[in-house]
Amino acid sequence: MGGFIGITGKTDCVQDVFFGVDYHSHLGKYRAGMASVDIEKGFQREIHNIENSPFRTKFDNIASRLAGKACIGCISDADTQPLLIRSKFGIYAIMLVGVINNDKELVDEYLQGSAGIFQCMSGNRVNSTEIIAALIEKKDSLAEGIRYACGLVDGSVSLLLLKEDGHLVAARDKCGRLPVHIGKRDDAFCVSFESFAFEKLGFESYCELKAGEVVELSPEDMTVLYEGTDDMKICAFLWTYYGYPNASYEGINVEMMRMRNGEILARQERENGTLPQVDYVSGVPDSGTPHAIGYANESGNRFARPFIKYTPAWARSFIPTNQEERNKIAKMKQVPVNELIRDKDLLFVDDSIVRGTQLRETVEFLYNNGAKSVHMRSACPPIMYGCKYLNFSRNTSDMELLARTVIAELEGEQGFAYVDEYADGTTERGKALRKAICEKMHFDSLEYQTLEGMIEAIGIDPCKVCTYCWNGKE
Repeated sequence: MGGFIGITGKTDCVQDVFFGVDYHSHLGKYRAGMASVDIEKGFQREIHNIENSPFRTKFDNIASRLAGKACIGCISDADTQPLLIRSKFGIYAIMLVGVINNDKELVDEYLQGSAGIFQCMSGNRVNSTEIIAALIEKKDSLAEGIRYACGLVDGSVSLLLLKEDGHLVAARDKCGRLPVHIGKRDDAFCVSFESFAFEKLGFESYCELKAGEVVELSPEDMTVLYEGTDDMKICAFLWTYYGYPNASYEGINVEMMRMRNGEILARQERENGTLPQVDYVSGVPDSGTPHAIGYANESGNRFARPFIKYTPAWARSFIPTNQEERNKIAKMKQVPVNELIRDKDLLFVDDSIVRGTQLRETVEFLYNNGAKSVHMRSACPPIMYGCKYLNFSRNTSDMELLARTVIAELEGEQGFAYVDEYADGTTERGKALRKAICEKMHFDSLEYQTLEGMIEAIGIDPCKVCTYCWNGKE
């Protein structure tokens, strides 16, 4: 995924951007970068690898190395950012969040009509931010170039750009799959993926950019360069998984959505007669916890935490690049509360079930500590398609997805013609899917939130929510 924040103001803002970037650490794991512009020093930039260290340890005391009344920073889940670009529009720093599926085609087409060159990375890839910068140069104005470049992308691109004059230019993806918030205080404007990041810095929410909207910000005001549209497809996983609890998107708070989601899931189970009798309801930490609180409140079962994640030493389970080491760390982080596990019937709510590898190990851990039964609930429907637009399940082929794997085991490739039936727990195929997953994962029972239930919990027009991972519809 990734996230960014930028401030243009009347006083030095590097320290504020440092804290703002740190509040985006839940969105990425590979690289982080900051760039500022100062009247005397010009542009300055720092980029660090954060795979094995939190952002703040690599950028500590950044205010002593960078200076400026305008600054941008990002957590990047992919390419090195921000880039410093010298162009016909002057020098600027640029960063983006999103995925470019047609990057090779865009590079090939650009090189055929230009004498330009690109720097290649490992695997012969070109930095996505560099591709966008090159395409921007093909038009007569910065704003026109941004609109043009983003329009050519198959995937999603939201970007933030810092100009020599200290102004910021921000653009939200043409389909609005990710948020771009604008904050304002007396001496500055701010652009941020997460609104709570600038609220902690004294900014008040000014607006959310519309899909495809492009704006320029100075310390005094915001100018709309291109109007956006109300038509959008914002990612539903922002609420179920990615978003931090106090984040809000399109005015809908993440924690409140998750609690409603759990309530709806329990309500549906009661209506279907599948609500099990258990001693405790718990969430698979951390994002599963509020879903589980809602489920417990609605079902009448007590909420408890049968195991705790030990985070002082291992803040994030995904830091190592090796999958086996990541699984080992995830296992080491789970510390049991034996009194809440031994001889108990437990129900867990997880935010989603993708491959199921760590979830299987969690269930084994519970049984090894004396659990009598373990029931599993997913806060979203079965994931049937790898994401084409973001990084949630992008690095997972369709056949690595647990639901797809089980469908193939049950019916072969012809089963994929009945994905909708398998997703529906009331059909024979849907029941067979759940039974097979229970046997594979050692669950005593399994149920998924319905697509309708999840959309109800989000509470915005279903036409404005991207649900591709579940139903394959763009």
